[in-house]
Formats: sequence, C-alpha cells, structure tokens
Amino acid sequence: MLNRIQAGKKLIANLQQLSSRNVSATMQINEKIMVKAETKNEWNRALSEAEKIVGYQTSFLSLRYLLSDEVTNLALHMRKLVGSTHPLVSTGKSLIYGQNNMQTWGLIVLLVSKMAGHADGILESEQDKSAGVLMSQRTLAEVVEMVRTANMIHSSGVLNLQHLQKSGNDLSFDSDLIFGNKIALLGGDILLGNASTQMAQLKNQEVVELMCTAARDISDSHFIGDRDVQNNPLPWDPVKRAEEIRNTTDIESEVQVDEIDNKQPFNLRLMLGGPESEWTVRHTLANGTLLGKSCQSALMLAKQPVELQRQAYFFGKHLALAWQASMDLEPYKTELPLGHKLSLISAPILYHLQYDASIYDEIKKGMESVDDVNYYKIHKEVSRGPGIERTKELQSKHTLAAMTELYKFPKSDAREALEKIILAMQED
Repeated sequence: MLNRIQAGKKLIANLQQLSSRNVSATMQINEKIMVKAETKNEWNRALSEAEKIVGYQTSFLSLRYLLSDEVTNLALHMRKLVGSTHPLVSTGKSLIYGQNNMQTWGLIVLLVSKMAGHADGILESEQDKSAGVLMSQRTLAEVVEMVRTANMIHSSGVLNLQHLQKSGNDLSFDSDLIFGNKIALLGGDILLGNASTQMAQLKNQEVVELMCTAARDISDSHFIGDRDVQNNPLPWDPVKRAEEIRNTTDIESEVQVDEIDNKQPFNLRLMLGGPESEWTVRHTLANGTLLGKSCQSALMLAKQPVELQRQAYFFGKHLALAWQASMDLEPYKTELPLGHKLSLISAPILYHLQYDASIYDEIKKGMESVDDVNYYKIHKEVSRGPGIERTKELQSKHTLAAMTELYKFPKSDAREALEKIILAMQED
C-alpha cells in the first residue's frame, strides 16, 4: 500500500510541474491519482462506463460480422485447434479476455471523436446523434480494431514449422499446426480486406493516406533488431550498442520525426540511444502510431483544425505507450507461472540489460528459438534489478504526456471517461 501511495505522489508531482498553467485541472488529476493509488484496478468498470457514453459496444464483432459466412466458417474451423499447441489459440484468448481485448481501441477513437465534436456544416445524415459521433468515425473505429487484431493474429498466431536450414522435410505429422497457420493467415487477411474496403468507403484521401502510413509503421516494427526463427523480437546486443554509441554522436538529441511530420518514416538510429529509445521506437511503430493516427483521422473526418488533430495524435500515441508499459509490468507483479514466456523486448528487461548486461548470455540462447530461454531465471534477475522501477517511471511519463494532451480539450463526459481509462491502467 505504501509503495502505491508513493507512486501516486510521484506522478502527482510530475503533473504539477507540467500542468501548473491549469491549477483546477491539476487539482482534479491529483485527487483521481491519489484515489487510484489506494484502490484496485477498475479497468472493466471504466470500459463499461465509456461504452455507455458512445451508445453501445464498439467492437467490430457486431451482429453483421458474426452472421457473415466468412467469420462463421473461421469460428467453426478454429474449434478444431482447441487443445492443440498452436499459438493462435492463446492469441485468440488474449484478444478476447486480456488487456488487448479488441473493442478498447475503437472505443478510445469514439471517445476522442465525441470529446472533440465536429465542425459546423456536417450533414445530419452523416451524424449519429444518439452517440454524439459521425457515422464515418464509427466506421473508422471498426477499421482500427480490425487492423490491430489482424496484426496480432499474423504476428503471434502463425508458427514457423520449417526453418530455412531444415526446409524440405515432411510435415504431414504436423497437420494440426499447418491447419492453424492457414486459419491464422486467412483470418488476418479477411480482417485486413474488410478494413481496406471500409476505409475506401470513407472517401477521404487524407485519412486513407494517414492510416496507410500507420500500416507501414506496423510493418516496419516487424523488421527491426534481431529476431529468432519464429520472428520473435530480441533486444539489441548491449555490447554492440555501446560500440555504436561510441561511433555515433547526438543520437539522444535527435527529434522524433513525428514531432515535425508524422507521415514520414521513423529514424531507426534512435534505437541506438539506450533502452528507453529502443523501447519507444519499437512500440511507437507497433502500436503508438496506429492509435495516434486513428485519433487524428477521427478529427480529420470531423473537419477539426490541424492543431486539434495534432493534439489527438499525441494523446493516442502516449496513451498506447503508457498502455504498453503497463502490460510490460504485469508479469512482474507475481511469480512467473510455469511455462509462461516473457517479452524479451519489454521495458524491464531492456532497462536491466543496461544495468547488468550478463543476462544477455541467457537471452542469446533464444537466437534459434525463444523457447530455449530460461524465463524463470530472467524473471528472477529482472525482479531484483532497477528495471521495474524504471518502467514505472516510463509509464508515468507517458501517462503524464497523455493527460497533458487530454486536458487541452474541453471538459466533457467523454474526456472524463478517457481519464478513467488512463487511471485504470496505473499499477494496482
């Protein structure tokens, strides 16, 4: 309890420094964070209340999707995988029950849409007055969910059954796993195809261009840094990093490209700047720009000013990064369950590598497959090091940045719902 209160007070101090120009806003944040520091996580309640504000559940798994032939057939085929070791099973569970659950990002896009409102001159036929958003914004929310879910299915639900060095072997004994790969690829492709169709129906070239750059960023995130044969990411070698830093100047002082033009590709040299730089670049590409550009696109559809669109982008980006830091901390709140894996590019591990590079010897065992890594050993070492506290500071940093952008919007029930979602992500 004492640690939670201290963490709450620390975040409050940071908020007071950056929000001093708005005393009333600072007082509101102080009260809410102190309450959060002393209570349990109210994640589900925050989502439930937010869904009421925008009218109804936002998940793309609506009746018209559940009754489609494609989804029905996929669901029937996926039942055959239950009980198998195919990763699509665990990916599906995490999408539905975990903090990655599918409706949440679409919900955030709709809350931002309602919070910002829309410009005068929008036809009444384009408005969903009961929810306070535009019909095009609701379509965009569904697109965001489909793109994010398809990416998770393709990246986590496909198993490399035959390494390049062992190609040509008989795989008939792996029929269930082959079948699972086919379902994962097909399922992800169906979602991407539907997302592309719906995006085209928006008939807004600027929005389509911006969302396409988000898809490019996601693709880039899968091709940076070392990977094992299953394409699972591995952290940067701390020895190589030190050598690169000695030969490179002013990496940390470089400005993130999205501060100037968020349609341009990111400079991957920033990954060399340290654990925070590596983590930020990886997860901004994988998650941050999708949520950020979705919020920005929502305001584009509402014909809001460019400055307001930029605020929405940075709110979404920092919220996604605070969310990721929160998920990175989850495995370290308890003992590591038997057979459980850790993300080797999570913030606690990256920070610990800076503190003690010796655990990289264990991580290197995952070059062939991350299954060869002793996760219990890494969990034990990281839990005793400074990586946990550094990650909490990282989460507070992006929470603060998201709240700062949020408080630039006028007060409303939608803004309050977004506050509750942000605070629900704070450590229990």
